[in-house]
Amino acid sequence: MNNMEWKIVSSEYLHRDHWLTARKDTCLTPDGKTVSPYYVLEYSDWVNGLAFTEDGQAIMIRQYRHGLGRTLIEIPAGTMDDTDPDPKFAMERELLEETGYAFKEIISLGSVSANPGSTNNLTHMFLATGGVKVKEQQLDDNEEIEIVLMSVEELQQLIRDNQLLQSLHVTCVMYALLHLGRMEMK
Repeated sequence: MNNMEWKIVSSEYLHRDHWLTARKDTCLTPDGKTVSPYYVLEYSDWVNGLAFTEDGQAIMIRQYRHGLGRTLIEIPAGTMDDTDPDPKFAMERELLEETGYAFKEIISLGSVSANPGSTNNLTHMFLATGGVKVKEQQLDDNEEIEIVLMSVEELQQLIRDNQLLQSLHVTCVMYALLHLGRMEMK
């Protein structure tokens, strides 16, 4: 198998911010071609999870998403903090902050990349079960999140009707439903 990895000859940061870092690379391919400029967006890793209450209700959230200018139904998710020792810890923290629920079990469903051609981070996906409300939400200053509980059948219908627009969340929901043996696309 041939080595296909590019060598970074130089990098220049165009913008550095907590939420967005953009860099311009000059790269050299294994066959000697120079690729310049090649733009990369750097983000911290993200976590998301399909969570269920102890009585089997999916815990969805409803919030405004300024990029699309719309209020969407999504699953709990967030950015990993520098202080998070691992993705599972970050997911537990995000679930507690956004929903106020703690969970008996949190299962890793793997990781995906939103766009490996231009972003450097991964999204770590989880399935959380046995959720019990233990406290009120602890939202960031710019967050306004409404909790929406629904049955698995209602969640499946949202997917069939293309009503979950955040692609990384759809991916996690699909993996979680497959894990649970509840993937039905009738």
